[in-house]
Amino acid sequence: MAKIPDPIDVEVGGKIKAQRRLVGMSQNTLADRLGVTFQQIQKYEKGTNRVSSSRLAMIAETFGVPPAYFFPGSTVYPGQAVAAAAPELVSFIETNEGRDLNVAFARIRSKTMRRKVVGLVTALAAAPATANADGDEH
Repeated sequence: MAKIPDPIDVEVGGKIKAQRRLVGMSQNTLADRLGVTFQQIQKYEKGTNRVSSSRLAMIAETFGVPPAYFFPGSTVYPGQAVAAAAPELVSFIETNEGRDLNVAFARIRSKTMRRKVVGLVTALAAAPATANADGDEH
């Protein structure tokens, strides 16, 4: 019979996955930095394998957050973790455009539409910058 993961292990794993994705790191890259296989990272992220204290300290150091961030009831809030991992993201979110974009995106309820919006923005971000009549690059 399969063992059911402990809810705390699932939450810790979910926060590892969220932080990894936030910084744009693949499971392979994180695995290489920790000296484990990507399959082990998958197990950590699902909560099926418990993360040891020493390994969690390595993960926290990799992401620039305190180990406590990964635990339920942590006083380290996601915004603090974002600020540590991606200061340029925080700078953008603090602008009027960043705030407006996030508020509008949060109002989209359809997962399909959200994926399409992310796809569009990703494609636009990958396009070469061109100058418009105002001299702005986009």
